[in-house]
Amino acid sequence: MTRVFSGIQPTGNVHLGNVLGALVPWTEDQHRADSLFCVVDLHALTRPQDPDELRATTLRLTQILLAVGLDPEVCTLFVQSHVPQHAELAWLMECTAAYGELSRMTQFKDKSGKGGFVSAGLFTYPALMASDILLYDTDLVPVGDDQRQHVELTRDLAERFNSRYGPTFTVPQATFPKAGARIMDLQDPTAKMSKSEDQAPGTILLLDEPKSIEKKIKRAVTDTESEVRFDVAAKPGVSNLLSILGAATGRTPEEAAAGYEQYGPLKADTAAAVVERLAPIQARYAELAADPGETTRLLAVGAAKATELAAATVTRAKANIGLLPR
Repeated sequence: MTRVFSGIQPTGNVHLGNVLGALVPWTEDQHRADSLFCVVDLHALTRPQDPDELRATTLRLTQILLAVGLDPEVCTLFVQSHVPQHAELAWLMECTAAYGELSRMTQFKDKSGKGGFVSAGLFTYPALMASDILLYDTDLVPVGDDQRQHVELTRDLAERFNSRYGPTFTVPQATFPKAGARIMDLQDPTAKMSKSEDQAPGTILLLDEPKSIEKKIKRAVTDTESEVRFDVAAKPGVSNLLSILGAATGRTPEEAAAGYEQYGPLKADTAAAVVERLAPIQARYAELAADPGETTRLLAVGAAKATELAAATVTRAKANIGLLPR
């Protein structure tokens, strides 16, 4: 059975783009593949974190994943730091990667170029991401375009390790969300919604109140024309609304455009569809938040399942590279 792995950092707040573009597809993947989904808290440490906030955010994100529809009886859901093999294999990947490869990673160049404290972990982050993927003999990795380069590096490291030390890792492939699920900022439809801008008027947060959602969509940027059609290049704002409406109602953006002649009704229907789509998720999240012990129990189950797989891979990798067994 095809194996899928993907992860999400416990930083910022989950927004509509995360839900419709990534998390809903995860809930679909779990029923057609052997799926592992991970809250990658070790990756969050590339920047200084408030310890109490990191713990709270990790738990909250897990509850959101469960509320969206991940089923621990169907998939494996766990926290990265609960499986120590992630950090252990990361060292082997750091020793397999070249300095030049890591220094060319676009995200490192972008983030380190902004000044301030730049951790060594930010530089070696792709080696840890490769470890995340390779630990589970992963076939497919659902990612956004910004992670394409990291998956390509993972493939290169797997092939290099296999060539040097013999068959060890499955070489994974990246998969990308369909265009209709690409949700952009409501005020700047050429940019993605941001997890870090909690109060941004262009970002709809998963836990936003209905009135806030309606207000943000009502004020969404469109254009000076009046025709409703899906055309990302010429009409990015309208196209974004159609993407949101389509994704929230199970249609393509082109199908969602049918019957609209004005922007007002399109915005009203989009807002109503989003509120309706998020309502059961918000209700389920409230139930889970009221019983954190159950979430902790489910994470322990997931970590045990993941550790069994990860331990076998690390044992194989250590033997092949020549480390003396304990």
